[in-house]
Amino acid sequence: MRKTGLYPLKLKPSLHVKVWGGRRLAVEMGKKLPTDAPYGESWEMHDTSVVANGALQGLALGELLSAYGAALTGSPTDSFPLLAKMIDASAWLSIQVHPNDRQAGELEGEPRGKTEAWVVLSADVGAQLVIGLQPGTSRAAMTAAIGRNQLENYLVYADVKAGDVLYIPANTVHALGPGLLIYEIQQSSDITYRLYDWGRVGLDGKPRQLHIDKGLQVSDLDSLPTVTRPADGLIVDGDYFRTWRHRLKAKPMNIAAEGRFQSLTCIDGRLWIQAKGYDEVILDKGQTALIPACIEAFSIHGTGTVLRSCQSPAL
Repeated sequence: MRKTGLYPLKLKPSLHVKVWGGRRLAVEMGKKLPTDAPYGESWEMHDTSVVANGALQGLALGELLSAYGAALTGSPTDSFPLLAKMIDASAWLSIQVHPNDRQAGELEGEPRGKTEAWVVLSADVGAQLVIGLQPGTSRAAMTAAIGRNQLENYLVYADVKAGDVLYIPANTVHALGPGLLIYEIQQSSDITYRLYDWGRVGLDGKPRQLHIDKGLQVSDLDSLPTVTRPADGLIVDGDYFRTWRHRLKAKPMNIAAEGRFQSLTCIDGRLWIQAKGYDEVILDKGQTALIPACIEAFSIHGTGTVLRSCQSPAL
């Protein structure tokens, strides 16, 4: 591939049909869903996301990573380290758990586990999350409850509204409930152990695969995360990523990238991204841009709200 130079990249997401998905990605975020199927996820920033502007238009981030390496991400890596997505849950997702980095290596031969965080973009009245297991629940009790199709009796539920945030360390048993539109930032890993799927079948009419043995092995039975309602600014400060919520009016916001790539997702209004010497990028609601790590500073102006994510400073 001819190296034409990096610049602020507007991204075209990859869309994923899910048995629990719906149409909120189109209705609320302006996504063009290609079929009438239930779309559950829009992967905004990932190896599979395609550049939608400039000389690199049509190339996936994974291809750019092979060509540009640390100039794109800030540090050497074989794959994009973070995944930003939007999730439309019109039904309960499976009760699931993810391994940590060590467990991902031991159980799957993969370099990363999966710590993630959710920012609630919109929520129906009464919408809930599962945030863990009732205190005192044993692995034997979990196993028996799964066998009886009664694991819901051992779960801890939390009511949520738009603006709420949940940081979900690896090993946390969790699930999204119906009526939620979520922004998720996570380690770029797709290792998911389904413990329980409410007895339903997939889009192919067959029960979806469960991963009970591995799921029980990595489940944290003692800790419960806390749903928070943070003020604007830094809303997630995790081991692997940070996320800010910026609400802009007329005054531009100047941001120093500090050698780390920046993912910018507009969740309301229209925003303009400017970096000295580069063409301006316009983001409407539901659109995402990536600022490569080699761009030292940029500004955002317009009227709207943007979620900005990057790797944690220690990485």
